Formats: sequence, C-alpha cells, structure tokens
Amino acid sequence: MAIPQSFIQELLARADVVDVVGRHVQLKKGGANFMGLCPFHSEKSPSFTVSPSKQFFHCFGCGKNGNAIGFLMEHTGANFVEAVKDLAQQYGLQVPEDDRSPQDRERAAEQRQKQATLGDVLEKAGESWRKHLKASPRAIDYLKGRGLSSESARQFGLGYAPDGWRGLASVFPNYDDPLLAESGLVITSGGDDGGGGGDEKRYDRFRDRIMFPIRNVKGECIGFGGRVLGDGTPKYLNSPETPVFSKGRELYGLFEARQAIRERGHALVTEGYMDVVALAQLGFPNAVATLGTACTPEHVHKLFRFTDAVVFSFDGDAAGRRAARKALDGALPYATDVRTVKFLFLPAEHDPDSFVRAFGPDAFARAVGDAAPLSRFLIDAAREGCDLGTAEGRAHMASNARPLWSLLPDGAIKRQLLGEIADLVQLGSHELGDLWGLAPPPRAPGKPSGYKNNSNNAIFGAGQGHKTLQNPAFGATRRVAGRSAPPRREDRALCLLFTAPGAWEALSHEEHALLCALPEPHGALFGWLDSQSHEHGPQHWGALRESLRDQPFGDVVVRLVTQTPADIEYDPAELQYVLRELAIAALEAERSRLAPLAAADPQAYARYRLLDARYRLLKAGQKV
Repeated sequence: MAIPQSFIQELLARADVVDVVGRHVQLKKGGANFMGLCPFHSEKSPSFTVSPSKQFFHCFGCGKNGNAIGFLMEHTGANFVEAVKDLAQQYGLQVPEDDRSPQDRERAAEQRQKQATLGDVLEKAGESWRKHLKASPRAIDYLKGRGLSSESARQFGLGYAPDGWRGLASVFPNYDDPLLAESGLVITSGGDDGGGGGDEKRYDRFRDRIMFPIRNVKGECIGFGGRVLGDGTPKYLNSPETPVFSKGRELYGLFEARQAIRERGHALVTEGYMDVVALAQLGFPNAVATLGTACTPEHVHKLFRFTDAVVFSFDGDAAGRRAARKALDGALPYATDVRTVKFLFLPAEHDPDSFVRAFGPDAFARAVGDAAPLSRFLIDAAREGCDLGTAEGRAHMASNARPLWSLLPDGAIKRQLLGEIADLVQLGSHELGDLWGLAPPPRAPGKPSGYKNNSNNAIFGAGQGHKTLQNPAFGATRRVAGRSAPPRREDRALCLLFTAPGAWEALSHEEHALLCALPEPHGALFGWLDSQSHEHGPQHWGALRESLRDQPFGDVVVRLVTQTPADIEYDPAELQYVLRELAIAALEAERSRLAPLAAADPQAYARYRLLDARYRLLKAGQKV
C-alpha cells in the first residue's frame, strides 16, 4: 500500500522520538538531549543520543541515526509500512488507505481484527502451558536432562502441553469455538463446517510435548512448536499455516536474538528449536532456526534486515547437506558484495548444542569463523558428482553451475565466480559466457570510463558529442569548455539507484544512512526510495516514475534520468566510486565541525580522531 507523505509528516509531528525510543532504551537527560546505551551495538559508556528539538536519534559509536519510524525499523526489524502502522497505533492514528475500495478496507479491517483475536488465543494457550510446565516434574526433568536452565526456559517462554485429548477445554470454556481450530490449537475431523456441528470430533493438536512459542519480530505469539518427550513421532510438531503464521517466512528465536545479532555482527541459522535455546544459554544468543522447513529467500531477506552476515549451521550428514543446498538457493539472490553468507558443517554425530558441550564455546566460535563462504560452497555444489578429469565431467559442472551463478546479483562476487568456474571447466570466461548466452562481459574493474582526476571531481563520461545535462536542482545548464559538465555525485547516485532494480537493497545500512542524510532534494528522495524498497521490494524505473508523480522533488529524478545519455548504463564500480566520494565529503564536513570543539570537549576529540582515521583510509582507497 502507498501511504500519503502528508500522513507520514503528520505522524512524525505527533510522535515524540524521545517517548518512542524511551520505551526500548533507558534514557537520561544530558544537556539539551537524552543519552543512553546504544541498542544497536554493545557498549559500556553511552554514545547514543536522542534530540527532542530535532526529533532525531544518533549513535556516535556505530553511526545509526534516524527519526521515530527509522528507530522502530532498526530495532524491531519491521519494514517501513509495518513501522508506520505500529507508530500510528501508538498515537491513536488510522493509516489512510485511500487507494483501496471500501470493500477492500473492510476486508483489511476484518483481517487485522482476526489476527489480533488469534494472537490473544495463542497467548492464552501459551500461558496455560507455562503453568503446566512448573507442575510437571517429568517435563522439568526432561529439560534438565537436555542441560537447559530454568532461566532459559523463562526467556523463551517454554511450556508443557499435558497428555490428554482435550486439555485446552479447561483453558477455553467454549471448546467448540472455531478460533481454536483456525489458530491451529485444535484439530477437527468428521464434521462438515469446522464449527462443532454434526459428528465432528475435536481434540488438542499438541499433547505431551514441550512447547516452544514462536514469536514474530514484535514479540507477538503467532504459533508453536512441540517437542515430544519420549521416542514418539513426529519428534517435532509445528502449528499449521494460519492467518498469522507461515513457516516459509518466520524464524524461531528471531525476536529473542535480534539484539545479539546486531551486537555479534552475524546471525547463526540452525535446524532446531532446542539448538537455539541451548546455544543462547551457552553464549551464542544470536542463533535462530527455520521451522521444520527449508530455508527460503523470505527467511534470508528477513535476516538481512538485522545484519549483513549470516552463517548457516548444519549437521554434516546427508540430510544436513541437502538442507544446506536449499539454503544456498535461498541466499544466492541476496549475496551482494556488501553481505557475507557462510556455511558451517559439523561432524555427522553432532548438532550445535552437542558440539559446544563436547568441545567448548571457543571451539564452536572458531568453527563459525572458519565456515565455508558462499562462493566456495557454490563451487562445491556445482562440481558434486562431476569428474573434472574428463570433458564430460567438466561439461556437467558447467551445466550445474549456470542456474546457481545466475541467481547471484550483479557485482564483484558474480564476476569473480565466472572466472573460477571457467578455470575449472577449462574454458575462458568469454567462452563460458558465450556458452551460457550471456551479454558481452562488462568493463574490467577500476574507475569507469570517463572518470577524470580534475578539480571538479568528474565522475561521469560526458565527453564531446554528449547532450548537455541540466542540473534540475538549480535549473541551469552546466558547461565546461565545449563539452557538457559531468553531473554532481549526488545526481549520478540518484540516476544509478533509481534505474537499477535491486541496487538499493544491495547497499549496506551505512550507505543507506549516508545517502538519506544528504541535503534536500537528494536525501528526501533516497529516503523515499528506501520506503518503496521496504514496501514493494525492487522496482523498475517505469513503476518508480509513476509513483514519483505526486512526490516532492520527484521531477528532479525524472529530469535527471531522461537527460542521461542512452549509452550510459548502470555500473556497480561507478556506484561504489560515487559512494566513496560522498562518504569522504561527509567526513570532511563533520571533521570541520568538530575541529574547533575538540580542544575543550573530550567526546568531540575522540569522535574527531575516529572520523579522521576513517577519512584517511577512504582517501587512500581502502575500505572502512
């Protein structure tokens, strides 16, 4: 849905960022601002500030910053629309849905009410099972035998569903309520309408099982996983698909792990609920698990809202290899140059829990650090079963590698892998590209053609014969001695990111913040692009252009793109160069601001030294 910009402005005017942040962070008054420990990275001295006058938060340690909506997105992992709806609900505002018909709005309202009602039903069942756990020595002994503490059980809300066909009848007086079946708590059979009529039989889905509540990123219970205490089958039983629960989109433990994922810098994906709970107790609170299904692209995309690094941990047996292969397929579309995906294979006789208990946390941490990168696992998966000593085996590998390689987004990793695959199958990169029907290979890495090392920091190949470009922000034509002048860095970044679907999602969180913090019109336009990306995913230029019609400064992007020479195409190398130059300019401005303060303010001095070190690295062409 498209949320009117006027409503977002009204919402931000109504919301108090200090109030919003204060619900999640303990803040103390410090001069004109409020201070606290940053919720996005681990620190002992507060460097996180919230400005009531600017309605803005900023961390001088990790660089995270934004308004109330941005804070909710960062802290809860919600997308833009979800964060706006959450904030609007807190302040009693109704998000407008003018683009929907009255019937669609009524159906949406009914769906929201049903989701809230189902959530209440699930929470009530979970509370009853937590009480049963305290009263069941057998269930407590089972958890103790697995090495789990009572603190871990409380943290994850574990419970026990007692043996018996209609145990929930004591919790829900109206056991025939259709909501019990719709929420997945009760199974119906033999009836014709699911409402208790006819000869319908109703009974509890979960019986004599340790219960694991499954929560969404806002902490709301949306389903359950049940682990049998004995040797019965199935060992694990999950809630069915419901209006609030989809196994292909949810991850167990993400709500509990989201802060640790930010602090550790990576998410650890395991195969079972018990692994997540046990690892959290053993010092690895950044673990999550898929819900009895293969890892999907939706799972990976959700994880990348919280981190730029994911490690998949699987058993080393055949089943673990199959699970890893499916995770590879899900991860490939998101494996950009600024993200890291690794695969950890434990010995066949161990899962993460047993490995840590057998060899210790340090050994497991080393194993995680030494996990195979996605590029290596892709090569291994493509060459599996292929005899590279024969032409037939090499041809087989080339055939296996093509669909995997094609899933990767364009970038340095994809180009390097083309060369590696070509070497293994004893073909040149051009020959393999021709075999796969690829377009001619891109230019060699380095500065894009047309770059000039002059005082104007030209970054665009606008040489003789190119049409004159307008600078729409000022409405004036810019010329340089008989040729059109190159556009500013900010203008070129707009062109590159608005016309290349998926390019925005491939950037890191820091690069997003850098671009959104630019002065108007550029910062406002990048902020709008970020909201569109969260709401709709990657969109081509035609769709974005239509959406820009009613946006402030929308004509800026339209004019820039339409006036760009047709033979100038998207180049990741050029975009990285533009971002580097923008980062250098931002650091120069911040250094100049801090320089006169550094002599008298220790915090300003420390911040100046940090920025100066980053500035020097960037100027030297190094990554920071």
